[in-house]
Amino acid sequence: MEISQIIPHIEALIFASDKALNANDITELINNAFGFLEERITLDQVESALNGIQEKYATEFYPFELKQSGGGWQFLTKPSFHSTIAQLNGDKFLKRLSNAALESLAIIAYKQPITKGEVEAIRGVNSDYSIQKLLEKELIIISGRNEHLPGKPLVYATSKNFMDYFGINTTDDLPKIKEVLADQIVEATVIKPEDFTDNSVFEQIADANEETREEEETPNLPEDEA
Repeated sequence: MEISQIIPHIEALIFASDKALNANDITELINNAFGFLEERITLDQVESALNGIQEKYATEFYPFELKQSGGGWQFLTKPSFHSTIAQLNGDKFLKRLSNAALESLAIIAYKQPITKGEVEAIRGVNSDYSIQKLLEKELIIISGRNEHLPGKPLVYATSKNFMDYFGINTTDDLPKIKEVLADQIVEATVIKPEDFTDNSVFEQIADANEETREEEETPNLPEDEA
């Protein structure tokens, strides 16, 4: 089957799916649909077709695009149309996470798998409400228990919905901590004496330093040689 024949089937699958589909999923689904064909399509063919579809919808003509998000491929509305589609769901669509929830979510994203106690130790405050809200929004999941801690507390990790929410394909796409901190570094202000109109204070300090150096450089002679 030619790639040009595969493309419409891939588009139909991604459009109809309620979850992100990766290249392996698509290859298997199409081969199952056309099981009577002697020549099965390959993963390379699907990946080439996906690249072609991505280029097609990247043009300004379409309000949506094909992106890797949530662990696979999805059709997503382009950012420039955000305010338009927000009208469909009103305030619920526009509602953002609270700062407390974002703090907890960031800690879980970078430290997962992690217990609630460990999140609270980093934040310094109780995180019951924040974690409960993140679970309700399905941005995090309970991935198990920590068998090495007393009481075997629950362990939390981010979900596929988390990747969808932030438009990333894997947690490896998260910005590195060093990169985030580098953007926040503020260079120290260098203060020079000439920046001030009254230099009398700096002159007094300079004179005092000079006297100190002279005393340190003058040897203490015995009294009979003085």
